[in-house]
Amino acid sequence: MMTTYIIGHKNPDTDSICAAISYADLKNTIVTTKEFQPARSGNINDETRFILNKFNAKDPILLDDATGKKVILVDHSEPKQRPENIDKGEIVEVIDHHNINFQQATPIIFHSEPAGSTCTIIAKMYFEKNINIPKTIAGLLLGAIISDTVIFKSPITTEEDKEIANKLKPIADINDLNKFGIDMFNAKSGWNKKTAKDIITTDYKEYELGGKKIGIAQVETVDASELEPRKQEFLKEMKTIKDKSKLDTIIVLLTDIIKEGCIAYILSDCTDMIEKTFEKKIKYNEMYLPGILSRKKQIVPPLEKALS
Repeated sequence: MMTTYIIGHKNPDTDSICAAISYADLKNTIVTTKEFQPARSGNINDETRFILNKFNAKDPILLDDATGKKVILVDHSEPKQRPENIDKGEIVEVIDHHNINFQQATPIIFHSEPAGSTCTIIAKMYFEKNINIPKTIAGLLLGAIISDTVIFKSPITTEEDKEIANKLKPIADINDLNKFGIDMFNAKSGWNKKTAKDIITTDYKEYELGGKKIGIAQVETVDASELEPRKQEFLKEMKTIKDKSKLDTIIVLLTDIIKEGCIAYILSDCTDMIEKTFEKKIKYNEMYLPGILSRKKQIVPPLEKALS
């Protein structure tokens, strides 16, 4: 039986890693052939490592070349976010909660819902199929939901995310969801030990919007001000990435989950468009965006609309 690899996007976040592990467990439980293998397209970040360690979960294997491989995509469908050489492999299924950007000649299973997390969708599948969820898997699913919804503060949060999280909570043996979430986000701290490049590329995605190539990094922290002294270091690295990837715009969002807002560092060839879109002036390559917590819902859609 040929192995099918279940894999999230490049620069994987917690949802990508936990969705890959959890969906592989679900698929292997259903078909009993153990042909599904969780995989990853990049390094595991500190928050995800905290969750994997807490629930004694094994790392997905690193799949840096999808040539000749059967693949299920989780937590993405964007071409630029897929594994390398996916065009030389075969995509057989997609499970996602983002906007749909997908074309393929042959029909496949494509499951997309407006959930706050891919792991909400996967957890719901366990419950709908009356399949017992192991404690480890429940912990991973719960951690991903808490991460993607920013402890239910993000506007991408749905009532179903909250309902599913509360059903997973006793299975994962978590008493306080807010404390669990803060512990997760604190695991991302220790910025002084990381280079600007490491911080930016931890959760970085590129988009083609209206013919423009835009890179957006999101850095979630319980105190964004601790990173402000490194602004020039960030801007220098941003210029390197912008030039190398031939971007029209690069944005780094320092997201403060406690104050619920973003400090945005911006290098752009179209600053007028960005200022008009967010109704803010860019001063010294910086803009403050109160109430902004979600790249997916509050940054990308308005930029896409402005560039359409």
